[in-house]
Amino acid sequence: MKDLSPLEKKLGVSFRHTDALKQALVHRSYINENPGFPLDHNERLEFLGDAVLELVVTEYLYQHYPNPEGDLTNWRASLVNSNMLAKLAERLGLGPYLYLSKGEAKDTNGKARHYILANAFEAVVGALYLDQGFDATKTFILATVIPELPDILQNHLYLDPKSRFQELAQEKLKITPTYKVLKEAGPDHNKKFQIGVYLDTELVATSLGSSKQEGQLKAAARALKKKEWQ
Repeated sequence: MKDLSPLEKKLGVSFRHTDALKQALVHRSYINENPGFPLDHNERLEFLGDAVLELVVTEYLYQHYPNPEGDLTNWRASLVNSNMLAKLAERLGLGPYLYLSKGEAKDTNGKARHYILANAFEAVVGALYLDQGFDATKTFILATVIPELPDILQNHLYLDPKSRFQELAQEKLKITPTYKVLKEAGPDHNKKFQIGVYLDTELVATSLGSSKQEGQLKAAARALKKKEWQ
């Protein structure tokens, strides 16, 4: 069993029942390989933590910003999406404490690892809620998640890549990006679209998507990187 006291120090929380924190770090793959492990995997805690996290963030935004619902919804989504939660999980050092299968443990940078970290963060929130109640959990979320909000607002990170690229292109170049289907391939039930995004006549980036909208979003994300407008 892993000693979780260094992690508790990093989290700024002392759990009354350390098994709650331990379970929050157990991925389903570990249980599959170790069926005799005394704790369950973390998916139920993740489910609970997701709801608590969303409530605390929603309450904070409602109390501090008079903006319309659409703005608050976008800001909340930026604070609780998997990218943000995985980043926070890394910052808090959850990675080394995760209970993973041998296969998952080898994948240190893959997409699956990203979601495992994000889900573990939600599970930790759920475990904290069960262990110490709403007020302690709210304090933790306000200390870890809400400080990301100023950067999100200042850099308009709440916009999807297509919206961000359009806003920045208009701001910097006074040009509205356009998108073209460069190629279609595959049968009707599994079509792929190659989309190009243009600034005037300049083809900035291309990407493949299973729909035109998906291709546009991916192309815009690549264009942001290419222009270094991240």
